[in-house]
This record gives sequence, structure tokens and C-alpha cells, in this order.
Amino acid sequence: MSDAKTRIDETVKSNDVVLYMKGTKEMPQCGFSSRVAGVLNYMGVNYADVNVLADEEIRQGIKEYSDWPTIPQLYVKGEFVGGCDIITEMTLSGELDTLFEENGVTYDKDAAEKIREANA
Repeated sequence: MSDAKTRIDETVKSNDVVLYMKGTKEMPQCGFSSRVAGVLNYMGVNYADVNVLADEEIRQGIKEYSDWPTIPQLYVKGEFVGGCDIITEMTLSGELDTLFEENGVTYDKDAAEKIREANA
């Protein structure tokens, strides 16, 4: 197992929610990463952020790890959930709420509703 894959595996398995993104949750560096981080931040989710721009091995390794070609990538309880489009759809449909509830991830239900209302 490569060093990058080992580090990714450890990060994904040791945090309930992990977002591999361009930039950080405080300062995203691409629109797609900004959208997903914005949803998680607004919903008050406690998550680890990994800036793929800071480490080329991780940037390439995460694509191989998930067999998913794009970034950002969201993981919940060690499982790959999806990228920006999937997370956006799951947020608007309420599926993300269900996923968080099923996995014991704390989030602000009112904030999730406000996101849906604003996009209705």
C-alpha cells in the first residue's frame, strides 16, 4: 500500500466526516469545494478538511482511493459519499440529513431546511 493511500485510509477511518478539497474549509480555492464546505459549515457539521493542493500525492491518491476523478470528495464514517453535484442533490433532497442521522453525525436540522427553502 502506498504512503498516500495509507495516509488517506487513516484519515478517512479516524474521522466521522472528511472532505478532500481544494483549499481549506475556512478558505476554499475552487467553486465546487466552496459549495460543499459551505453546506457543511452552514449545517454545523464537525468535519476534517484535507487540502489536496498542499500535497500532490494526496491529490492524485484520493482519486485512486475512491475511483472518483474529481475533487471535492466527501466521506462519512469511512465511506465515500460523492462530489459536489451528488452532495448538492443529497442536501436538497434531504438524503444528506438521513445519511448523517444514520451515522450519528451531528448537524443543524434547521440550517438544512433553510438550504432547501432557499433553493425551492
